[in-house]
Amino acid sequence: MHINLLDSFEKTVEKNTDKIAVKHNAQSISFAELRQKAVKLAGLLLRQANGCVNTPIAVFLPKEIAAVIADIGIMYSANPFMNLDVKTPKERIQNIINLIRPAAIVSSSKFAKVLEGVEIPVILIDQMNWDDLPADSCKLEDKRRNLIDTDPFCVINTSGSTGTPKGVVLNHRSFFDFMAVSQEKFGFDGSKILGSLSPVVFDIFDFELCMLMMFGSQIVLLDAMLAAFPARLLESLAENHVSFIFWVPSIMVNIANMQLLDKIALPDLKLVWFAGEVFPTKQFLVWYDKLPQTKFANLYGPIEITLDCTYYEVKERPVESEALPIGIPYRNTDVLILNDKDEKCGVEEEGELCVRGTSLAMGYYNNPEKTAAAFVQNPLNKSYPELIYRTGDMAYVRKDGNIIFKGRKDSLIKHMGYRIELGEIEHVVENELKLVKYCCAVYHYEKKEIVLFYENDAEIADKDFRKEISKVFPSYMIPSVYIKMDELPRNTNGKIDRLLLKNKVNE
Repeated sequence: MHINLLDSFEKTVEKNTDKIAVKHNAQSISFAELRQKAVKLAGLLLRQANGCVNTPIAVFLPKEIAAVIADIGIMYSANPFMNLDVKTPKERIQNIINLIRPAAIVSSSKFAKVLEGVEIPVILIDQMNWDDLPADSCKLEDKRRNLIDTDPFCVINTSGSTGTPKGVVLNHRSFFDFMAVSQEKFGFDGSKILGSLSPVVFDIFDFELCMLMMFGSQIVLLDAMLAAFPARLLESLAENHVSFIFWVPSIMVNIANMQLLDKIALPDLKLVWFAGEVFPTKQFLVWYDKLPQTKFANLYGPIEITLDCTYYEVKERPVESEALPIGIPYRNTDVLILNDKDEKCGVEEEGELCVRGTSLAMGYYNNPEKTAAAFVQNPLNKSYPELIYRTGDMAYVRKDGNIIFKGRKDSLIKHMGYRIELGEIEHVVENELKLVKYCCAVYHYEKKEIVLFYENDAEIADKDFRKEISKVFPSYMIPSVYIKMDELPRNTNGKIDRLLLKNKVNE
């Protein structure tokens, strides 16, 4: 019986003691050393964080071997990990810390300055003397023995409308459920070598950790800067004999457009998953045609659904003019498509995609109001309590049973693989930075750009906008286009007519 992921990891280490677990550039670490350092870090956390259990511990490290040690070490301390992006502005990091109140933060000397003034224990992993640290194995084992499968595994921050991200809580059971079905469907085992490109704050990275811990798969950490050098990125895949990647489509589209698959062979690449945004069929076909030995799957699921809830195996060459389906639900997950009256939609009838099942997140950490608004009683079930998650995505079921994604119901978007609340951008620009009187952020889906319409007495130079907004937001949340209007359009109830502006940029 699976209780927590560390039980699986212990068995994996026994079978793969000397095998390389993680590679990053010229550095590597074996499964045995990874476990040893994780356990020692856990013992230190036990002392520094006052023996807390099931309380988030933050990791403020770049994507490197130390981050993997930190995440697994936090698990050994019987707590969920919460990875933070080191490129995020200091104010936003402080907002997250103030909301979540982690028991401790694992970081390094290079990033310690950002954490100055934080009234939480900060452990600098680069200053730890591993040889002198006790393991505290017995105490750690006692704490882990009391964990159950619905205890939290990790906290992932996602964009929130008030200027502070929401901390999505995912538990061990939902990861076991996802991994079991994935293994059955795609034959996962220890032979897989993962080309890890996603940031540590993505749920894809958490999935890659699970692949390492459960199956003994090797992770090759690929630096984010490689996305700007696609040829070098593909060369890294070839050099490391990567057999599996799970990426957001943006970089894959660039690779297709640059015709790099004609120049760089990837004979070891046997499985490609993609998710997070729409992969245009034209560019997907380049990958499909150039890699005949590779199996492809399109996955779908917001962060509130552990990893993904639907998948589509591409078993035959798709038609270029048609969108790729997001497929069928994972086993033990039910997808409901509901109309405006909360009735189940018929075949090819468009509605909001909602999800029920083990995959659902536990809610938002320290945020009961947002949790209650998103995780609601199943309107199709009047007999007993049963929660569903309203994704805000519009979709319909095709006659062949596959689900087709149609777009967002509200202002929540996926951009560059990140889930972004456009309302958060508006809130900060208006109320915190006070740059303009009123503004409205919309998304140009074809150009994949965030466009900011604003109402103000004077026009503001684009560079000045970007300079101020970059103090608060990471680069992927900074609008690309700024359009001044004498007055933003309003609808009949006096609110800014978002739909009109959205249609304006997507005409």
